[in-house]
Amino acid sequence: MYEGTRVLRHLPDGWQERPYEHIEVTPLTRVIGAEVRGADLARPLSSAVREELNRALLEWKVLFFRGARLTPDQQAAFARHWGELETNPLLAQGSRAEVVRFAKGGDAAPTYENVWHTDVTFRERPALGSVLQLREVPRVGGDTMWACMGAAYDNLPEEVRERIDGARAVHDFIAGFARFTPRERLAELQDRFPPVEHPVVRTHPESGRRMLFVNTSFTTRILGMERAESDRLLSCLTRQAQVPEYQVRFSWRPGDMAFWDNRATQHYALFDYGSERRVAERVAIVGDRPF
Repeated sequence: MYEGTRVLRHLPDGWQERPYEHIEVTPLTRVIGAEVRGADLARPLSSAVREELNRALLEWKVLFFRGARLTPDQQAAFARHWGELETNPLLAQGSRAEVVRFAKGGDAAPTYENVWHTDVTFRERPALGSVLQLREVPRVGGDTMWACMGAAYDNLPEEVRERIDGARAVHDFIAGFARFTPRERLAELQDRFPPVEHPVVRTHPESGRRMLFVNTSFTTRILGMERAESDRLLSCLTRQAQVPEYQVRFSWRPGDMAFWDNRATQHYALFDYGSERRVAERVAIVGDRPF
């Protein structure tokens, strides 16, 4: 971490920016996050609208749709425009297998979302992206934050980038779920989700941008290093998500929806609403093998 000027760009080198003709895109920060209007998300998307939404996703990493109010079926149908949908046996299921339901506050289970993380990096093919809709919102609090991991990589000192370019790290679901999941259940799922290796710096398959791909929830060690050295370097790298200039923060209203690029971001759901209810439903899209 350091003071002073940071490199803040939302586009990779060589990206050709073009106007949007079918949707309205309003950036919320300089590097990440935009509100989108003009698309009817409850209906099948035309190829032109889908192309512009995908371009906006690549440029701004997380898109926000105020008052979407989609049913779970409509939410899943929207996400399916980007590919096959995941199921996640580690999380509570909603009204269909592809929908994960997060119900927090009151008598709900302790939260495990208020830490900077990238979803399911313990899979060989981590999610391409996620579509999250808030069903119930507390009176105050319950915001979500996202961080651009391309900006995080851009601003690393040159000597750190040289150390990690080409390095690989181990990701393990147990690191993130051990505190909240019975031991017997963890044992049942170990064969299904064995530890996997991913590059410390991944290349985005569509934009070509380089970005950090380690997180505190699931990345356990960097290969080829002594444990102490790996721990020190991972601590440095995972702290980069905490830089405010790389972040966007969104305050929810019931029915709002976010669609984020899980390949390019980390996120953090604030648990600052005590016993009040916060209910969200998420659909995730199967991704590619990081390279």
